[in-house]
Amino acid sequence: MIREDTGSVDLVKQKTARLSVISNTLLVAMKLAVGCAIGSVSIISEAIHSGIDLVASGIAFLSVKKASEPADACHRFGHGKFEDFSGFIEAILIFVAALMIIREAAGTLIAGGGGLAMEALGFGMAVMLLSAGVNWYVSSRLMRVAKETGSIALESDAWHLRTDVYSSLAMFAGLVAIRLTGLVVLDAVFALGVAVMIMKAACDLTGRAFSDLTDHALPLEEEERIRRIICDHSSDIVDFHALRTRRAGSERFIDLHLVVSQDDSLQMAFDLVKHIEADIRCAFPGANVTIRVEPCARQCSACSSFCQTGEQEAGRRHRI
Repeated sequence: MIREDTGSVDLVKQKTARLSVISNTLLVAMKLAVGCAIGSVSIISEAIHSGIDLVASGIAFLSVKKASEPADACHRFGHGKFEDFSGFIEAILIFVAALMIIREAAGTLIAGGGGLAMEALGFGMAVMLLSAGVNWYVSSRLMRVAKETGSIALESDAWHLRTDVYSSLAMFAGLVAIRLTGLVVLDAVFALGVAVMIMKAACDLTGRAFSDLTDHALPLEEEERIRRIICDHSSDIVDFHALRTRRAGSERFIDLHLVVSQDDSLQMAFDLVKHIEADIRCAFPGANVTIRVEPCARQCSACSSFCQTGEQEAGRRHRI
């Protein structure tokens, strides 16, 4: 787990994104060279796929670097949205790659198969296995860092490479089938299969990135965890309401209204807010927490009960 300060976390994210750029550059060159040498539209389509992945990796690297910049006069809440925008652009790029592959494969099918060099299929199979191995390693590393830092840019890049792993294995199976059957038309058929696979991944990534761009609330389980943390202080507060959450890149934004007894001093309320903020940040490292304190408006002889606002708000959330 990554436990260092914010600067160290940002450095780890940038180094991991840079690794993706380097690996994709090498794979594009290798796939393109072998695909052109043996005349395989499926391998060339894989080179196109990796080329789009290279562009996406470059965007991910730049967005992670930009998102690490501190808040400024124009971006008071930081630059986390650059990661969300990067994930959305990367998903669009996958769609573009799929359309390019479909165009190439359809042309080959119409032509009746194409001029595939059967004697060189072994090189193509070796390249596909090597590509699958490299991308599995890099995507696993990207995914691990993405989960530890909450980076959607790295997660999107990881899914790009993971689809490349599956498509490379599919291409390997296709080349084996061609060698066994002699049906060169299978080359284009498997290329179309790759296009379908990566279009599905693009749909999933688009939904995730668009959700964060439109300030969608945090997952229900995370909001429930926040409510439980607040309820742990039930002996010190009267109520809480107006809980709102959203995400920007790897940053979580949480704000709520906290109702305290009219008898509490300003210092007591301040200390309570700092305690709750610390507990929330312990559960969600780096969270931006804003708590507004309100005095209780009820006229009670004694304040000895805590309103179950957490359950009330959860019920309202489920009905929306």
